Parts: sequence; structure tokens; C-alpha cells
Amino acid sequence: MEDFDVGHLAAFLHLTPDQVIKLAERGKLPGRRVQGEWRFAEAEIHHYMEDRIGDSDEAELGVVENLLHRTKTADEPIGRIVDLCPEEGIAVPLNARTKGSVIRAMADLAGATGLLWDAPAMAEAVRQREDLHPTALDCGVALLHPRRPQTSILAQSLLAIGVCSAPLPFSDQGHLTDVFFLVCSYDDRSHLKILARLSRLISDGECLPRIREAQSPAEIRDALLAAEELIEESE
Repeated sequence: MEDFDVGHLAAFLHLTPDQVIKLAERGKLPGRRVQGEWRFAEAEIHHYMEDRIGDSDEAELGVVENLLHRTKTADEPIGRIVDLCPEEGIAVPLNARTKGSVIRAMADLAGATGLLWDAPAMAEAVRQREDLHPTALDCGVALLHPRRPQTSILAQSLLAIGVCSAPLPFSDQGHLTDVFFLVCSYDDRSHLKILARLSRLISDGECLPRIREAQSPAEIRDALLAAEELIEESE
């Protein structure tokens, strides 16, 4: 990955160069000075965006998502979230009762789609990410993902979804979690787009209850589609 300079990062974040410098000087953006000039590692900026998504409310998520879509890039659009969720990658219920077994089961679900070629490798990458920073949210959802895209074992971006019959402890902060998404993205930009859209869906007042009440993968896909259509209608 290459570093951003101030000008390129300003364009990426839709800020002015002066705003980028001020944020960096205040420690709000991860950067470092190289021979007197600010430089920003692309990986660190993607993690900054990931954290921003996690801390945003529904309105702020819309702003973040629009920012990602406005940025000029060769990446293909991700399409609808439901199109990334083959029924083979959805488990209702997910038969796992510990953190480790959840991660393994979710990787196996992704592998069952035929789009992930090495489920144990994905499980290990997700476990390492969870050790660094748990992805469980206080709404009972965990957005599992590896720290870096696992391009060598992935045909394309996809989502696996598992719903446990009862919530279980999943983070060191005491959150009980029963809905698990495994985000397997083919590149960093797609990851951020998927994470932003998925966060908007689960912040919808009806989507999560419908997912928890679902009795089949098809009903989970219906819940996601209905929530996404509402977002599209509001845009």
C-alpha cells in the first residue's frame, strides 16, 4: 500500500488540505511527519474510517457512505447487501456457544458458498482481528472481519450471517451477542462500503427484530432487502 500525502488525503476525505493538517496536528487523523511533510498510511486511514463507521449514528453513516461512493476509484460498486449473502452462507440457528466456535462456524458458512476457499485461514484472520479489537456492538450484533482483505482465498466480496438461538458473551466488555455477520471483502474500499451500508441496515428499527425472528435464510434476506429498499427510497 502507498501513503497518502496531504493533498490526496484531502481529496479522499473531501476536506481541504488545511483541515487535514489541523486534524493530524490534533491527533484526530493517524499520520506522521516525513522530512517535515505529513504522510498517512493507507491502511491506517482505512482503519480510521472503520472506527468512524462504528461510532456513527444513522445520519452520520449516510454521510460516510456518500463520501465513499463519491471518491473516484476503479472499484466496482458493491450492489445491494442482500446480493452478497447467498442462502448457503446463512445459518438459522447458528450452532455455536463459544467465541472460538462462532468464528469457526461463521468461516465455515462463508466457505459453504464456494466463494471462500480456505475457511480455517479466514477463521484465524478473524480471530486475530478480534484479539486486537472486538467487533461486538451493544445492540447484540458482531461485525466479524479480518484486519486485511484475504484476497488470495476469496473469489469476491461476500457476507455470511449467523443467528444464535440465545445470546452469548463475545467481547471482553460484557456484550451479549446473538447476530453475527462475517464481512469477507475483496479490497479495503469494498470493505468500508459494505460496513457502512450494513451498519445503516442494523440501525433500522425493524431490521434486527426481523432477523432475530427469522426462521430461514430466505426470511433474513427479506429483512435485509426491505431495510435496504427503505434506505434507497430516502436517498
